[in-house]
Amino acid sequence: MELRQLRYFIAVAEEMHFNRAAARLHIAQPALSQQIQRLERNLKTQLFVRTTRSVEITDTGRVLLEAARRVISEAERAESQVELATRGSTGLLRVGFVSSAALFLLPGMVNRLHEQWPQVQFQLQENTTERQIQAVLEGQLDVGIVREIEPIEGIHVTALRREPLIVAVPQSHPLAERTSVPLKDLAGQDFVVFPRHQVSRLYDLISALCIQAGFHIRVAQEAIQFPTILGLVAARTGIAIVPESLRALQIPGVAYLNLSDEAAYSRVSLICAEGRQDSALVERFMEAGGV
Repeated sequence: MELRQLRYFIAVAEEMHFNRAAARLHIAQPALSQQIQRLERNLKTQLFVRTTRSVEITDTGRVLLEAARRVISEAERAESQVELATRGSTGLLRVGFVSSAALFLLPGMVNRLHEQWPQVQFQLQENTTERQIQAVLEGQLDVGIVREIEPIEGIHVTALRREPLIVAVPQSHPLAERTSVPLKDLAGQDFVVFPRHQVSRLYDLISALCIQAGFHIRVAQEAIQFPTILGLVAARTGIAIVPESLRALQIPGVAYLNLSDEAAYSRVSLICAEGRQDSALVERFMEAGGV
């Protein structure tokens, strides 16, 4: 049984006339009759009673008509969904992101894609760059928003932003009166940092920038989450170098200073499995990021 045969059958059942059904389908009447006969042979039943003057549908034909309409409706819906998915305007996109991306980059990308393609669904997963890389390689994520990534076999990398790094200091700190500071002026300060074993890429970037400025970070406290780091800064445990997007977190007792060093920025990138960058849905997401 073919979809084409079901469509032919429905036309005859609705028109109750082979010539009118053939005209509606834009095919020759003999060809239509042959297809209906073939369908009847396949089903081993008579679907129509034909006379020289009329066509009547049989009881088994009525049963098939109801089922055929459902089948054709589902087939057309499936075709429409596949066409939309091919264009990248529907489907599920599994997106990983580093926590700071939720403050400045991810909302805009998701909203822009949703406004243009409301049928696209998102599965959002906050995670570190290292875990996102693994998830992309294992097929558990479609795309990831990461920091400080280098070329990796099997991973396609697209640059999104160069986000400046800033300094968070206690409101009572002498530096809080300034709006900008060079890294070298932070020498000798106590720092609140990410644990290197969990956020190694950003930790290594900040550590390298401080070494270039002539000093090593003196770690006073480690914390995993940005709000915790800023809370410890407010508690005067130390200062912290963080992405600029954290200005959005207005923590009482914390002041933010710009870093005047040209190299004080973090690279934010979009990753996907090599070859997946040509996927229509991934392309839509990249476009939403301004790529």
